[in-house]
Amino acid sequence: MKKGTVILTAAVVLAGLGACSKASLKATYDKQATYIEGFITAQMKADTNATLVRNGNAFRLTLHDTLDRVFGERDSLQAGGKVALYYACYTLTSSSISVGNLIATNVKSIAEMADWNLSDTLRYKLDTLTLDKTIVSGLYDGLQGVQEFDECVILFTGEFGFGNAERGTIPARSALAYQFWIENILDNEK
Repeated sequence: MKKGTVILTAAVVLAGLGACSKASLKATYDKQATYIEGFITAQMKADTNATLVRNGNAFRLTLHDTLDRVFGERDSLQAGGKVALYYACYTLTSSSISVGNLIATNVKSIAEMADWNLSDTLRYKLDTLTLDKTIVSGLYDGLQGVQEFDECVILFTGEFGFGNAERGTIPARSALAYQFWIENILDNEK
């Protein structure tokens, strides 16, 4: 075989492999989108006061959303603002979340349910997060507009999370579900 034919054959094979991996990745993200849709549908059936917002490529499902009736208009998080919150983060491998898929939390009772080692007591306290582009795009999009005292779940596919990168306990290409309990909106830039 001539050198040019070998190079051309190799290029065609590599292009074919790239197309297969892109199709496989699309299928993975499509399956994750189905999980997200199933989770949202189940939660909204279970909680008739839940509300759903889609910002960019993230979904924010606010549970028990009746607080405006109690508190009136509340502060909402904007780009550059800071928020004080409790959280639990799960990989989403089906249409539900469970402590078996818990990858991070600052809520001691949730860590206990997951049988985590609780020796690092400093971990279980209120955290502050700045809404800026240093966080993954799904989380950035999902947190925009969150309000004080909300309990919400932000969901997005692995495409808008950490993508092909594995991060600590988070597998590459993982769909993520962040459950948040918003305590306060701080230092909000308007």
